[in-house]
Amino acid sequence: MTTDPPPGGLDRDRLRRLIEEERADFVRRHPRSHELAQKARTVLPGGVPMSWMAKWPGGFPVYVQHASGAHFVDVDGFDYVDFCLGDTGAMTGHSPAPTVDVVRRQSARGITTMLPTDDGIAVAEELGRRFGVPMWQFTLSATDANRHVIRYARHITGRPKIVVHDFCYHGSVDETFATRDEHGATVSRRGNIGAPVDPAQTTRVVPFNDVGSLEEALSHGDVAAVLCEPALTNIGIVLPEPGYHEALREVTRRHGVLLVIDETHTLCAGPGGYTAAHGLEPDFVTLGKAIAGGIPAGAFGMTAEVAERIRASIALEDIDVGGIGGTLAGNALSLAAMRVTLAQVLTDEAFVRMVPLADRWADGVDAGIAKHGLPWHCSRLGARAEYNFAPHPPRDGAAAHAAGDFELEQLLHLYLLNRGILLTPFHNMALMSPATVEADVDQHTELFAAALARLTE
Repeated sequence: MTTDPPPGGLDRDRLRRLIEEERADFVRRHPRSHELAQKARTVLPGGVPMSWMAKWPGGFPVYVQHASGAHFVDVDGFDYVDFCLGDTGAMTGHSPAPTVDVVRRQSARGITTMLPTDDGIAVAEELGRRFGVPMWQFTLSATDANRHVIRYARHITGRPKIVVHDFCYHGSVDETFATRDEHGATVSRRGNIGAPVDPAQTTRVVPFNDVGSLEEALSHGDVAAVLCEPALTNIGIVLPEPGYHEALREVTRRHGVLLVIDETHTLCAGPGGYTAAHGLEPDFVTLGKAIAGGIPAGAFGMTAEVAERIRASIALEDIDVGGIGGTLAGNALSLAAMRVTLAQVLTDEAFVRMVPLADRWADGVDAGIAKHGLPWHCSRLGARAEYNFAPHPPRDGAAAHAAGDFELEQLLHLYLLNRGILLTPFHNMALMSPATVEADVDQHTELFAAALARLTE
């Protein structure tokens, strides 16, 4: 099943011919990556260590030889400006020196002991300063952080359901792989593999920016938490309308529902994510990916009130059997990496550089779109920007999804990849790191304009 591309006046036959040309050039330029990809297919399903890596354009991914800062070099010797940055996992830039140094030292002292180190205290204090919630726990991913928070929310409220936004992204949390059908009912999202239960049993889905739907979803009295990105990111950037977050907070409080803000991608909005940048007041905050400089790590924070409700309702005897944690969670290595990454890499000063670079990237995209008269737009979110194949910013996830065009994305991504620019394979997103420079951005601007010229000439 495929979705029809949105109207845009493009010559689809020309588009497909260009894709074939770029694919042939990609294979010709990457013989060593091609060889490794063929070998990998004998031992790795799809030829990749994780299934979503198969979605890179060109028929196989490039194999990385070395990554540093905002660039990487593949096994065929080509250097790339990396605007994907591990889909936020390397938002720090690849292998930032302070993180590498502390990982080297901590590895020699001990990687994991299932006992605390003082790094955990320092990290919790810093995250509390940034996000405004004082109590923190640590995981190995943002997915785990979200799973744990959902369990805690159900436990302390005694309610079974959660609410998410349509086309949200919260990692691989089962409850969030849900969408709305044409009647507004909650159904399994397309591509949801092996769902343990019908998501309608666990979840209600509401459109982003729709306060009326949110009010109705919470009116049943059975919702434990609203889990939300403060701006949608993985379907394309969808920004909240003025007043939406204030209404979200008021409605959740009135219905006794806990508000969980997932900052895993929206950390790009600033040192304290969208929460600090816009004065949000969540009950829980979850995050991961970038906070340890690429070392697997996640975290969830909570208010003092929520922490006390949890403490008072779980016996010490049962604290290790409730589905919260994991043997490697909060390990010494990831906490050491988090501490130095927050203190020396993803600093307040770093964002002062990164955000204007994202604006510069978006200005270049806007100029190319305008020059070629295309009905597209570019959205901005702190150190992140993304173009979408619709004339106006979408109001919700369904509108962003409807503007998708997989063939067009494949061409643009592959055209750029063949010329040394990497975007995320899942959408048209560019993320700035502390190591990104103006020349990197300007290289994209030049090549993006050239791609549009080929497409529209």
